Amino acid sequence: MRSRGGVVHGGPRARGPRGRLMAFARSWAAGAVVLALTAYTQATVVHRYLVGPGGVGSFGAALALVHLPNLLSVTLATWAAARVHPEPWRHDPVRHPVAACAVPVAALLLASALRPEFLAPAHGSLWMSTAVLLAGCAAGLLLDKLVWTS
Repeated sequence: MRSRGGVVHGGPRARGPRGRLMAFARSWAAGAVVLALTAYTQATVVHRYLVGPGGVGSFGAALALVHLPNLLSVTLATWAAARVHPEPWRHDPVRHPVAACAVPVAALLLASALRPEFLAPAHGSLWMSTAVLLAGCAAGLLLDKLVWTS
């Protein structure tokens, strides 16, 4: 960062539209990397060895083998995105949650678009996945707030 006439140029504190966009991009990149790694781990370990090709048989099994790992994945992705979201936008009550939660929300929308049966009311996955998304985003933001203030 260089100073010209008292104005700081570059770095995470740049206040223009480009600075805001870069802050969002940095957060979204961190969230996407963590979400991709946790989803890959979940797909290779949980689904391959514990769930199997037949799927889960009960609500309890779906909760333990699908939804709880998804909750952990969303929480970690939200937390990672929130942790790298720089000052001064970190304290903005709108921008910070958007920076932290955009990647998990986009992932749910993408999953809904790619699998139309996911949207069927009788299937119930959309409701449970939405609940997992909301809980994971809230937990990730709370975890960020607890770690940031300590």
